[in-house]
Amino acid sequence: MGKILAVCVSTQKGTPKKNVGEARLVENHGLEGDAHAGNGPRQVSLLSHDKIQAFREKGAEVADGDFGENLVVEGFDLKSLPVGTRLKCGEVLLEITQIGKDCHSPCQIYHRMGDCIMPREGVFARVLRGGPVRVGDDLVMEPQKGNALKAAVITASDKCAAGLRDDKSGAAAKRILEENGYTVIAYRVLPDEEDQLAETLSAICDAGVADLIITTGGTGFSPRDRTPEATLRVIERQANGIIQAMLFHSLTVTPRAMLSRAVAGIRGETLIVNLPGSPKAVEENLSYSLGSLGHGLEILKGEVKECAPS
Repeated sequence: MGKILAVCVSTQKGTPKKNVGEARLVENHGLEGDAHAGNGPRQVSLLSHDKIQAFREKGAEVADGDFGENLVVEGFDLKSLPVGTRLKCGEVLLEITQIGKDCHSPCQIYHRMGDCIMPREGVFARVLRGGPVRVGDDLVMEPQKGNALKAAVITASDKCAAGLRDDKSGAAAKRILEENGYTVIAYRVLPDEEDQLAETLSAICDAGVADLIITTGGTGFSPRDRTPEATLRVIERQANGIIQAMLFHSLTVTPRAMLSRAVAGIRGETLIVNLPGSPKAVEENLSYSLGSLGHGLEILKGEVKECAPS
């Protein structure tokens, strides 16, 4: 069992967080009012109290929140906990999604001390269930329940990203994945911008937080349809058989399926699969392919051999 020693928030990125004593964690978002909250995999940041104390003993005058952490925790060596560990605080439930991070530029503490512990000791989590969190609250580790596959859903749509249209396709993909036992760790709606799509796909893959990324939209002939190009920039190995199988299946429904430019491929240990932007097409393709995709992911993770013995 651990204990929360600080609850820290900042209203602007690039500034130290302040210990506010208590705040509310919002499901799939983060701490209410915090500038770093959002629907990605790094919704809440945590640091172990003993790591901060060790840094202070080097002569650093640092307050809780100076490293950009939301929660300072006593009683756990957070860095040693595996991705997927769930931490419970009252009605709040967090799931660890990332250990450490890459800093794009040195922070104020690094400039002052020549070192910063957040890149190697910081732990990031998403909020599975929201609620209040306060200094002094107990934090307990929830027993792991099986080894569910983790997925992320990304919708590419200018109109959905601008709030001009509901994202029914991404919602359908998320529902089907969850109905089939997947844990959806991220659900994002992005504009049809190739660079932003590629950056988001790379970040999720390289963080190692998702076994499968399903994209919807941006696979057609419109000049703004750039999801396949973004995916090809990111993947290291193509998985053409997945797209071919879905195409053959879709052609039994409509001949216009031949107009899809979708691709699929692997980066690291994550599989990325492009789906069309139609909710009906998402339902048809994902429901048809998900069983085989699950087997492929088990092979990718090294949990089963590729071929059965003869």
